Amino acid sequence: MTGVLDGTQLDAAVAALAAARSVTVLCHVHPDADTIGSGLALALALERRGTPVCVSFAEPAELPLSLRTLPGVRHVVAPAQVPAEVDLLIVVDCGARSRLGALADRLPGARTTVVIDHHRANDGFGTVDLIDESAASTTELVTRLLDAWGVELDTEIAHCLFAGLVTDTGSFRWARPGSHALAERLLATGIDGTEITRVLLDTHPFTWLPMLAKALASAVVVPGAAGVGLVYALVRAADTHEVGPEEVESVIDVIRTTAEAGIAAVFKEARGQNDRWTVSLRSRDSAPGMSDGVDVAAVAAGFGGGGHRFAAGYTTYGSAEGVVRALVAALG
Repeated sequence: MTGVLDGTQLDAAVAALAAARSVTVLCHVHPDADTIGSGLALALALERRGTPVCVSFAEPAELPLSLRTLPGVRHVVAPAQVPAEVDLLIVVDCGARSRLGALADRLPGARTTVVIDHHRANDGFGTVDLIDESAASTTELVTRLLDAWGVELDTEIAHCLFAGLVTDTGSFRWARPGSHALAERLLATGIDGTEITRVLLDTHPFTWLPMLAKALASAVVVPGAAGVGLVYALVRAADTHEVGPEEVESVIDVIRTTAEAGIAAVFKEARGQNDRWTVSLRSRDSAPGMSDGVDVAAVAAGFGGGGHRFAAGYTTYGSAEGVVRALVAALG
């Protein structure tokens, strides 16, 4: 279920928020700033209205350090503390139930479920679905919901909303119509957009450098893949013990800068499961011989994953050589 939100959907979501006596907000596994920013913005608004609320995600055990700087982080609880039953369950930035991980078992215990998302592959699994693939971030959709509910955007809520917007647009490199206008509105509340961006996108521990060096040393270009070229790299589990998941995920942003390839992939080996890999895919919005780029969400879907047209991922199993070979074969 994709497209542009209409007033009926927003009205239904506002009614659910207003009527709820207890709320749980669930974010996707391995949370980023868009899912956590969306969840915390909603939690802050609900707290202001006097509604009990908690925010959670299934894994890993802790938030990345950079996300702990977001206002309202006190509302984040461990999965075991998420109640089995709740008046209103809100799912943010999850393209499918599977992105909830172990917390997907909380869906049946909700009287009402609202799904807020901007992934094209989301077919809607809530009582109310606020899904709009044209939105640059899920925090953009949360902003529309808060506006419809009459919530004033103070600096704490604006900080959370800006965090999702600036990261999902890659510091506005992939901005969409309305992205800059929303940023201007959020910045007008008095938040420090420069510092928020620095903390979320431009800060890493020193241990990131040797991990990155080893990943870059593994990089390979496959010139003919999908007609636009593929560059890929491997991140071995043995090289990730001193870094967090956000450092590992950031490797794709370096690999994708390769001029000779229109598609980038990073294969990340799971700790303790050397045959399990999570794969991040990126595609340029234009590439030689293909003006609108390669739809990597469709590629990821072939492996049971998903995402956006130009940013997607999936989980796979096998040897390093095997999982790379499978992707190259899928790209043709």
